[in-house]
Amino acid sequence: METVLPHHFEPRIYQRGFWNAADKLLRIVTVWPRRHGKDKTMYNKLIEKAIRRKGNYFYIFPEYNQGKKALWTNIDKNGFRTIDHAPKDIVRRTNNTEMLIELVNGSTIQIVGASSIDRVVGSNPAGVVFSEYSLIDPMVWGYVLPILAENKGFAWFNFTPRGANHAKRLLEQARDNPDWYAQHLNAEDCGVFSSQELVKIRDEYFELYGDYHLFEQEFMTSFDAPVMGAYYATHLKRARDENRITSVPYDSAVPVHTAWDLGIGDATAIWFYQTIGKEIHIIDYYENNNEGIAHYANILNSKGYFYGRHYFPHDGKAKELGTGKTRQEVAREYGINAHILPVQSVEDGIEAVRNLIGKCWFDEKKCERGLDALINYSKDFDEERKIYRNRPRHDWSSHGSDAFRYLAMGYKENYDTPHRTRPKPKKARFHV
Repeated sequence: METVLPHHFEPRIYQRGFWNAADKLLRIVTVWPRRHGKDKTMYNKLIEKAIRRKGNYFYIFPEYNQGKKALWTNIDKNGFRTIDHAPKDIVRRTNNTEMLIELVNGSTIQIVGASSIDRVVGSNPAGVVFSEYSLIDPMVWGYVLPILAENKGFAWFNFTPRGANHAKRLLEQARDNPDWYAQHLNAEDCGVFSSQELVKIRDEYFELYGDYHLFEQEFMTSFDAPVMGAYYATHLKRARDENRITSVPYDSAVPVHTAWDLGIGDATAIWFYQTIGKEIHIIDYYENNNEGIAHYANILNSKGYFYGRHYFPHDGKAKELGTGKTRQEVAREYGINAHILPVQSVEDGIEAVRNLIGKCWFDEKKCERGLDALINYSKDFDEERKIYRNRPRHDWSSHGSDAFRYLAMGYKENYDTPHRTRPKPKKARFHV
């Protein structure tokens, strides 16, 4: 008996645009409401693609557990397991530990979290799906893009909005590119719920959260709705509305201060800013992984700025096991006279940032990565209780956001305490 795909699935009317586009185009962005079958639709099309062309295929979620719940262990309202859309007669084996299915033609489909990007890049993928891309580090797409471009692989992105972040930017770019398919639908467009049902759902959101913001985001797919749980999204939207996210040139007559979040086996983030009167000009941002102080000293030198103070968090005084020196001491060896900030609670630091952003002007191009981090920085969400915890979620956006908290602390100290500007750091002994 011949296998028929899709198996136990029929695309709804609003899903057919994606379904047909996937046969013609390699790049697709879909913005659909919550509970409208984003992952079920793309997973079924992925199976069809994988059986046609032998290769490695990945379904990437922001976190590993999200993929497990949304696809691997998910059971729909009819009692059908989502992974069983790959019928048994085309499946050679299933690995529950790695959430991997191998098809009879040798193709593999694996569900991973965005933090496992090295596994994806190292396997030369033929196709990748990004689920809830608005919550995924945009650098992940940058890692995968050159590989897919070389082997003519496809990339599909689905998400519901999380404010005007990198996902919205991708949607706008896709709309202007004939090689991409872009679709943005809300619950009224799709017709899954009647008007009466949507009113009821809307009222349920109000009873739970006290406003309609999350309903507007999740069901009406609004990019303008305030992002629940986000610490700075509203403040940055105001900055954009007031044209304070623009081109901000470097003023060579004024020292550039830096604020650092120091990573050990993790990302290090650096903000570059100047104080011009009562304005704070955020002129640059840099972030990298698994690099030593020598690398960052070279970056500072390469920018050609005249530097003032370099602000390190309090753990800059922690001694490294390998050298027995603090990172402050190591930095000084490379000409970076780091100033250690005092310990401050995260809550107080977040409030300081909120009070500071109204004074800030951001260079849109040089600070793009940092701005994405600030927009995405949000409270941790309790999936079981459906409430936001009073603490930040630790993800890719944490590094740039933590560094900006230190910027806020450094600005206050710099503003309140007169000091001489520091000399330019000496060149590092090692070069990038």
